[in-house]
Amino acid sequence: MLTAAIPFPDIGTELFAIDIGTFHFALRWYALAYIAGLLIGWWICVRAVKRPALWSKAGPPLNSDQIGDLITWIILGVIIGGRLGFVLFYQPQYYLQNPLEILMVWQGGMSFHGGFVGVAVAGLVFSIRQGAPLLGTADLLALATPPGLLLGRLANFTNNELWGRPTDVPWAVIFPGEAAQTCPGVAGLCARHPSQLYEALLEGFFLGAVLLVLAWQRGWLKWPGALTGTFLVGYGLSRGFVEFFRQPDMQFVAEGNPVGYVLQFGSWGLTMGQTLSVPMILLGVLLLWLSSQRTAVPA
Repeated sequence: MLTAAIPFPDIGTELFAIDIGTFHFALRWYALAYIAGLLIGWWICVRAVKRPALWSKAGPPLNSDQIGDLITWIILGVIIGGRLGFVLFYQPQYYLQNPLEILMVWQGGMSFHGGFVGVAVAGLVFSIRQGAPLLGTADLLALATPPGLLLGRLANFTNNELWGRPTDVPWAVIFPGEAAQTCPGVAGLCARHPSQLYEALLEGFFLGAVLLVLAWQRGWLKWPGALTGTFLVGYGLSRGFVEFFRQPDMQFVAEGNPVGYVLQFGSWGLTMGQTLSVPMILLGVLLLWLSSQRTAVPA
């Protein structure tokens, strides 16, 4: 029974908009999150490479100028990978029938896992071209990613998207709109888990804080791959956990499968988000193990 809930802070999807004749320009919260996340990530990387004491005797994998070039590659990786990931993982049949809409990124539809693959490919190509150590570069990217995740999930919240499942917890949020208020078996207003905020705290704030402490205070940048492995395991576990509270993707929901499992084993299964997170966790564990074999991780 719903006894308390938080009204949705409807601040709109745009920070500001300008109309000049028929031209409409708007700065959306989601775009601002991307821009701010990239700038904060760039700042963290520059600070890290300017502190030789954080690294092994070989020094940082990149210099400040190279990080500026890397950001361009990362932007392309995020946009191309995120969009193609959404198309292939979540709505392949629709976009197969409407291929021109694949290019319409302004209409929404981005996948973190797709963006992650895009960034990984971009970082790999950049490292090879620059002759930079791959794992050291990956550790820099791991440090830079959580701020973007934090801001991106907050933008998901303000955009009234990717909300959670119906609940009666006191911090539930009453999201507006017919889709959010369509809750079978719920009488009156439907309150939902603010799963976007759960992800912002776990994937962004908490995971980012752990990585910064390990890098700046525990010396883990001296062990190439250790921070990358920590990020992969941390994100995979966080995303997998939040999927228990997140509204399932409707294209996977069917009679007998109300939770939207894409892999089902009797009465339980894995959602798409959990399925895509499993390889990340396994790869992260492998990187942590390989890193530990080089020498003992500092206490």
